[in-house]
Amino acid sequence: MSSSRWRRGRAGRVPFKPKYFCAVLALVAVAFAATASAALAANVNIVRQGAPPAKFPPNTHYYKTIQSAVNASTAGDYVLIEPGVYYEAVRVTSAQSGIWIRGMNRNTVIVDGQNKTGNGIEIYKANNVWVENLTVRNFDTGSECPAEDCGNEIWWNGGANTNKIGAHGWYGSYLTTYDTGLNGGYGIFTGHETEGSWDNIYASGFNDSGMYLGACQECKARITRATMENNSLGYSGSNSGGSLAIEWSVFRHNSSGVLPNSENPGDAPPPQDGECNRPNIENPNPTPTITTTRIPRCTVIRYNLITENNNSTVPVNGSTARASFGNGIILPGVYADLIEKNLITNNEKTGVFGIEYPNPLTPENGFLGSIFFQLAGNRISKNVFLHNGYFGGPFTGDLTLASGANEIFLGTESQSKNNCVSGNVFTGATFPPKIQGVWGCQNETTPNPGGAPAVYEYIGAAAEEAAILRKPTPQPAPGPQQTMPNPCQGAPKNPLCP
Repeated sequence: MSSSRWRRGRAGRVPFKPKYFCAVLALVAVAFAATASAALAANVNIVRQGAPPAKFPPNTHYYKTIQSAVNASTAGDYVLIEPGVYYEAVRVTSAQSGIWIRGMNRNTVIVDGQNKTGNGIEIYKANNVWVENLTVRNFDTGSECPAEDCGNEIWWNGGANTNKIGAHGWYGSYLTTYDTGLNGGYGIFTGHETEGSWDNIYASGFNDSGMYLGACQECKARITRATMENNSLGYSGSNSGGSLAIEWSVFRHNSSGVLPNSENPGDAPPPQDGECNRPNIENPNPTPTITTTRIPRCTVIRYNLITENNNSTVPVNGSTARASFGNGIILPGVYADLIEKNLITNNEKTGVFGIEYPNPLTPENGFLGSIFFQLAGNRISKNVFLHNGYFGGPFTGDLTLASGANEIFLGTESQSKNNCVSGNVFTGATFPPKIQGVWGCQNETTPNPGGAPAVYEYIGAAAEEAAILRKPTPQPAPGPQQTMPNPCQGAPKNPLCP
């Protein structure tokens, strides 16, 4: 087609074409009619603990349990839950792909596990499922159920332990999760899925992490307005990367705040890699080589408040009990993430701590099964660091980047290169010192930061100290959280939404 067809008229105006305008109107009318038809066809399945009204429209149905309403739902249907405490576990399967599960009030629609073993709401290999505007509490791990399979308050499960993506489309908003015992595992969890978001979510009292996103090399996800407090970890993300943003959130009073990480063998395939447009997503190189600081990064942690993550009283499990506390952000074996424009304050050991991560470390077996994840290609820029590392000691302060596991254990040079640091406000120590010089983002390449073996001795000592100082204690229930402004939004007309 000749380019002259697209040439603009005077003052940048496009000549008016009545027949084209009519065609566009026709298309809009068809699209509107299709949308309206779909909305009219959707069922509204209302969960009410009392008796239903005497009359209600034909597309509305009443159920006494959330599970029975879910079982009756198919794509496009809404499960609307009236206020009440519901003592049940809920499971959504692929037959219910494309449904909405929504409470009418975030603080008074409560799914209660009574500190028994199980999961609160599990969405198993179902696509495009929304869970909104409710509270789930006190679903625990137990001896009869592996920790990975129980203790999840809200879990989009794309196929745990399958090492492959099993679903897409996970959406949660205005959600509260908490545990007032010692055995709650995760608050809000997505694994082995892509394409989703969490917005305005809260979690506290968990012995692993308040929120977890794992096993998605290309996550295509956004997390906004999360508040994570009084957990062992605020956020944990094993082998989750690519297009992923964590923004405008608060991480406070956890043992440690934010922990993206490479993991082996769990939640495969590794590593955690924030590079954009990576080849071989399904079979990635677990130790990619990053040759320059000047790469595009799509895993972004920015605009967050990360403060006072020093809580030694939170519940712990077999994994988190061995970890140090007092860190804002920890980067174990992380590749090409962007840490930018955060306020990082009052974390007693470090504001940000990045390290090479051999996992698992099995020298007795000749490192059989070990992967020596490097710390490479990350950019830490334009953050404000205030009063971190006040506990004192080596490698504490605002920022520590360290390497050397390869040299110690394998006798080869580490490849923890091309991390860069620029434009930050520091008020405490950094390692290496004057880090925005040699490791500044003005440099096309940067070297290994070093620090071994002393840094690994420090990590071991901090873990031993943590084991002594920790006093796991049930955390308090939270106060009311912001509820969804209009819980009828998008739902077909029904008795709750006239």
